[in-house]
Amino acid sequence: MQIKTTIIGAGVVGLAVAARLAEKHGPLLVIERNPSIGQETSSRNSEVVHAGIYYPRGSLKARLCIQGRKMLYALCRKARIAHCQCGKIIVATDRDEEQRLEDIKQRAEANGVHDLRLLTASQVNQMEPNVKAVAALLSPSTGIIDSHRLMRHLAARAQKNKAHFFFETNVESLERRSDGRYQIVVKYRDGQTDTFSSRQVVNCAGLEADRIAAKAGIDIDACKYRQYYWKGEYFSCDLPAGYIKRLVYPVPLPANVGLGIHATIDLGGRIKLGPNTIYLPEKQYDYTVDAQNSKLFHQAAQRYLPGLRKEQLQPEMAGIRPKLQKPGDGVRDFILEEESAKGLAGLINCIGIESPGLTSCLAIAEYVASLLEKNTATGK
Repeated sequence: MQIKTTIIGAGVVGLAVAARLAEKHGPLLVIERNPSIGQETSSRNSEVVHAGIYYPRGSLKARLCIQGRKMLYALCRKARIAHCQCGKIIVATDRDEEQRLEDIKQRAEANGVHDLRLLTASQVNQMEPNVKAVAALLSPSTGIIDSHRLMRHLAARAQKNKAHFFFETNVESLERRSDGRYQIVVKYRDGQTDTFSSRQVVNCAGLEADRIAAKAGIDIDACKYRQYYWKGEYFSCDLPAGYIKRLVYPVPLPANVGLGIHATIDLGGRIKLGPNTIYLPEKQYDYTVDAQNSKLFHQAAQRYLPGLRKEQLQPEMAGIRPKLQKPGDGVRDFILEEESAKGLAGLINCIGIESPGLTSCLAIAEYVASLLEKNTATGK
C-alpha cells in the first residue's frame, strides 16, 4: 500500500494537521496508538484559549498562539463549537508581583498582544468581588473551549476529505528508503504487523514524538529533541456558578515551567484549580492525583481566593505535558522541523508541543502545510 501522507498521532495537533492536509495532500493516513482521538495531553488540560502573553518575542509559541487564537475563535463561530471569550486576570498578591505585571504586559505587547489592561485593587474588586489582589492584568482575549468538540470537528473534516484513521496501532519502525519514500511498520492491537510506504510523514505523536523521531534515525539528544514529562494535577472546587466570571492566574513561575496554580471555569461554570508541576524523571504515564496535595492547592489559591475553604477541594484529574526542558533548564520553543537537512526530506517533526498547543493547533497545521509545500516545490 502506497500513501502520500501519514500523520502519526491523533491529538488536537495531529487532527488539525489531518484536517488541513486532507484537502490537498491525500490520500492520507492517521495512525493513533489509543482507541480514540485525543486521549492524552489534548484531553487533560485547562481547555484555555491563550492570548499569547508569556512567550519569548519572535518564538513559534508566541507567533502561532496569536495566529491560532484568532483562527480558533473564527472556527468556533463558524462551526458552532462551544466556547466563551470570558477573559482572564493575572493577579499580583504583593508589591513584588505587581512590578512583574508591567514586565508581562511589555512582553505581550512585543508579541503583538495589545489589549491588556492594568487594573487597580479597586477595579479587581469591582470585576471579581471574590478575588483578592493588589493589582492585576486583564486579558480580554483569553477564553475557554470545548476541546473534545473541537477534536471531533477536526476528525470529521479530515474524514470527509478521505483521511483514514487507524486506532490502537503502534509505529514499530520508520525508515527512509532509497527511492525517497518512508517505509512504516505498524503493529495492531491483535499483535499483527503491517508494512506500507508513504511519501511524507508528519510526526504529531505528542508524548512519544521524540521516540518517533528516534525511530527515523535522528539523534534526539544531539538535536535537543528529547522530551521530559511533567505532570499537572487538577482539583475541582465546590463553589457556586458565577463565583468567578473570568479565569484567575497568578504571576507565572520562573522560566515558564508552569503558569502557576490558577482558577479556571468550564463552559458549565464549574471551577477547578491547577495544574501544579511535577517532574516525572522516569517518563511514566502517571495520571493519579494525590489527594494530600489539596493542602498545597488551597494554600496557593487562597492567596487570591481568600474565601476558598480546604474542604471545598476534590481531586479532579491529571495530565502530562511533553516539555523540552527538565528541571533547571531555560525556556524552550516548539520544534516544527522539516528534516531535509538531516537527509530525511518529507519528514516533519512536531516536538515539545505543550501549552499553547491547543490554542495554536490550527496555526501549527498551516505551518506544517507550508513546510510540506516548500519541500514539494523544491523537489527534495
